[in-house]
Amino acid sequence: MLVLPAPPPDAVVRYGPHADHVADVRLPSRGPGPLVVVIHGGFWRAEYDRAHTGHLAAALADLGYAVAQLEYRRTGADAEGGWPATFEDVVAGVGALPALVAAAADALGRPAPTAGPPIVVGHSAGGHLALWYAAHAPSDAVPGGVLALAPVADLVEAHRLDLDGGAVEALLGGDPTARSAAYAAADPLPSISLRLPTVILHGTTDAQVPIDLSRRFVAAAGTVDSQITLLELPEVGHFELIDPRSAAWGKVTEALRSLRR
Repeated sequence: MLVLPAPPPDAVVRYGPHADHVADVRLPSRGPGPLVVVIHGGFWRAEYDRAHTGHLAAALADLGYAVAQLEYRRTGADAEGGWPATFEDVVAGVGALPALVAAAADALGRPAPTAGPPIVVGHSAGGHLALWYAAHAPSDAVPGGVLALAPVADLVEAHRLDLDGGAVEALLGGDPTARSAAYAAADPLPSISLRLPTVILHGTTDAQVPIDLSRRFVAAAGTVDSQITLLELPEVGHFELIDPRSAAWGKVTEALRSLRR
């Protein structure tokens, strides 16, 4: 995992009143590019923030994308996230960012992102939120595509496996029996065909989020939506997918290009 800090963003924009209602914006150095909204992981916990996807965001900006790293309320002793606040933030943030990034680019004298809905990229718990957003996006804010990197794509199974020591219970306020309605509402499975290009990348040796969660999600989602693709990466772990220096990075950028097409 990368430990050195990423280059600073070009701007920080605010989409709401809470301290976590912000996003780091990075703009491409050459020409206008499409907007990519990055949702970071960290098992939805407050101890992890958008900083750890900074290298990914900077690398995507170098490739010509306009990138906004969305922050959101998370779980923890003094945090205010969890169901439904975390999910409300994702809806509000992704919906607001196209206009906010365009305004930031204008203020900096840089080209605005190209027209069209953003592509949403999420890693780990952020991958869960990206898939969930695609299934629940308002009709006027549907993304142009989703790239989920090692997503926590099955919350009931993630709870059974006790991933990150109770992370799912912290997010949803209890177990699947006591909080069945919250688990159902937070499920990223689409209920109808989204007609939305969606690619999931998952390493076969991921120790933090087992690949079986993505396999289970795709098997279930495929019954209603044929545009969801799972690419399994042999001998790849969890953090390589957000590390531009890793051998897996080429697969990430290739998948992103496929969504643009």
